[in-house]
Amino acid sequence: MSARTTGPARADLVADAALALLAERGMRGLTHRAVDETAALPQGSTSNLARTRQALLELAVRRLAEREARVLALDELPDPRDGLDSLLDALALATHRALTQNRELTLARYELALEATRRPELRAHFDATGAVFRDQLKALVVAMGSASPERHVLSLVAWADGLMFSCVAGSFNAELPGLDDVRAGLRELLHGMLGSKVLEEPGPGGRP
Repeated sequence: MSARTTGPARADLVADAALALLAERGMRGLTHRAVDETAALPQGSTSNLARTRQALLELAVRRLAEREARVLALDELPDPRDGLDSLLDALALATHRALTQNRELTLARYELALEATRRPELRAHFDATGAVFRDQLKALVVAMGSASPERHVLSLVAWADGLMFSCVAGSFNAELPGLDDVRAGLRELLHGMLGSKVLEEPGPGGRP
């Protein structure tokens, strides 16, 4: 991209390069110079945009939230009141995408989450972006009929995070589940939480 790129496009370019570096090299590999090189920008471009390391990390967190929101697309999910089966398909697909073509984003998120445990100022920023996602998920489980939305959101997030960590960075990294397996696990979780007959295991004829 041209060095003349300015404004939001430049910020996105820098943030995307930062996320790529976090996934590839970890937190130690994230420097202003490395971002310039990865983004093919003149030296000093990243420093002009984000002068401190904290500012660069915050820029990466904001961009991560934007890109993961597109992967999850919670605002575009089917209304669960119109039938939970299509919603289950959409949630399973979003989770599977995070494990496969968006694996880089998932790795970058883990790096940022760990760094946030050491930087209180980044923790506040990281948690604020995560709260938006949790609020959307809470509205979703309420629409599903949850009587304990806070607890069910925690269970759902813990299941998804556990699956993604195990398959992206943990002991199951060489055994990525297929979309059908992700859907089956999610169905079991939601059925346990909500007790919905719509989410029971499918019989010989196919899905419920």
